[in-house]
Amino acid sequence: MYLLEWRLWKDRIEPHINKCKKNTAHECAKSTEKLEIYEEGLDEAIHFNSVSEQPFVRGPIYAFNDTYMEMRCGGSEEKRGIITLLTLGGLCPLTIFWLEITYTLVTISINRLPDFSILTFLLTAFVLNTGFAIIYFYAKYGLQLTRLEILTSRHLLIRFNRITQHVHLHRPSYCGGIVTFPWRSTASTSTDSTEDFSGLGTRLGLLWHPRKTGLPYAEIAFIGKQGQGGSELRDEWEFIRRYMEDGPQSVPRPRLSTQFPSPIQGFSAQFEGIGRFFRTSGWLMKLALLMIWPAFVIMGTAHWVSLMLCWRPRWPKIIREAGRPGKSIPPITTLSDYPSGIQERLLDNADRYGLKPGKRPEKNPLCVRTTHQVREGIT
Repeated sequence: MYLLEWRLWKDRIEPHINKCKKNTAHECAKSTEKLEIYEEGLDEAIHFNSVSEQPFVRGPIYAFNDTYMEMRCGGSEEKRGIITLLTLGGLCPLTIFWLEITYTLVTISINRLPDFSILTFLLTAFVLNTGFAIIYFYAKYGLQLTRLEILTSRHLLIRFNRITQHVHLHRPSYCGGIVTFPWRSTASTSTDSTEDFSGLGTRLGLLWHPRKTGLPYAEIAFIGKQGQGGSELRDEWEFIRRYMEDGPQSVPRPRLSTQFPSPIQGFSAQFEGIGRFFRTSGWLMKLALLMIWPAFVIMGTAHWVSLMLCWRPRWPKIIREAGRPGKSIPPITTLSDYPSGIQERLLDNADRYGLKPGKRPEKNPLCVRTTHQVREGIT
């Protein structure tokens, strides 16, 4: 499911006047607020110092060699299957029902010839027009949601090319398209060893700020599987960092995953990030999770069907050949790579990503102490 990436891209290119029409005055005012990113905080976030002594990547990894490493990307992969279930579970029965009624009415009209029934004619016309209207509204409004899981790229991908020192993101055009960034402009969300709890159920996030890329918006990518703590995310970032900085010999060789849509991929995604929760929960919670196993089966099946109804993503030739001797180096993505209309919309929202001078104010000590108490109570 690419819902998160789709919404982020729409927010970047959606005109402010349209946001105000759809949102309340309070939400409209919030949409114009700048992101609170401070200069010193950005400089601290973008560093390539070691953050872990145990580099480890949980995958899925689709390619790993001396030139590049390719991983799965996507912020809500574990929820994939919901849209597929709603689409196929609602649209297919409705379509079959409409075809059966239409076929029956047309057959009745033909069998009564040369007699002509105005009632049958009007009823047939009504059924036909109703069906075509549903198809029209679905194509206009529903298809943009369906294509987040069906008839689209099977996965969002991220490729780290250590020869060219580039990072490539592979996404459909309605989620931002394929972009290329310098490795040295990459910031990670998992470099602070004091935030282990905050990594529970989240993914490793990589960020590219406009000050580093020259684009009028901030880019973010969510890597791999959900973590069971910040330590796992730091291990994963350390794996990527060492691969790009020191080469594949500096990290343990990972097990490669296939892009073939196997049932294992569909069902394993439902249990990402809950291993630690399941192990530490009480017997009552474990019993409750076991009792809802039919829901996991349904969602896993829908996830697998979604994968089968999509195609394997393919990189442009210049990115596939990048790093080989004598081959061209892919250019860094710039604003001019987008159509003129998209450029204008991105520039209209560019002020939301400005940097604030100085350092982020420290949190209230009382709030920090309360947060630690809550964390200790949970653990």
